[in-house]
Amino acid sequence: MNMTGSRLRQIGWLIVLAACCGAFLALSFQVHAVKSEVSLAERELIALERETMMLETEFEARANQRQLAEWNAVDFGYLAPRADQFLESELQLASLGAARGPDAPNPIRFASAEAAADGATAREPRPMVSPVSGRPVTLAAADMPDATDSLAEAVGELLADASPVRSANARTLLRAEAIE
Repeated sequence: MNMTGSRLRQIGWLIVLAACCGAFLALSFQVHAVKSEVSLAERELIALERETMMLETEFEARANQRQLAEWNAVDFGYLAPRADQFLESELQLASLGAARGPDAPNPIRFASAEAAADGATAREPRPMVSPVSGRPVTLAAADMPDATDSLAEAVGELLADASPVRSANARTLLRAEAIE
């Protein structure tokens, strides 16, 4: 078989072109693999930042247990669940959600106010009660022996608890420990 030089050149160029296309595909797959690793690392970083924010919030909330106890007693009225609050089956749950009959009127709601016994309009302030449970509330600060502190000391403690400098210093210390 007699091949001319131009025919050999064409075959050579075809082989070089095929090699370049193969190298391009291999490089393209490598770039996409690195991009997916970077995006996965970014997602993990965002998840870790969210977890850090959640833990910082929980830490700050637990740092002020007295305030949380007062909020619970006054505003929320949370209590531990009792044994009679648990349901044994789906049937009991369904029985609690019985709808009103088709001809049933809307429930009537009345506003009421207690009248003074002697008929006077000025009344003594009533004790604080929880809006949820209706029971009288004693504030945690009233039970503490240091409840008679001066107003300036109480405001100073409040400002110290709310100071962003302390949490920033804690973050700096944690970062310094992590680097070491």
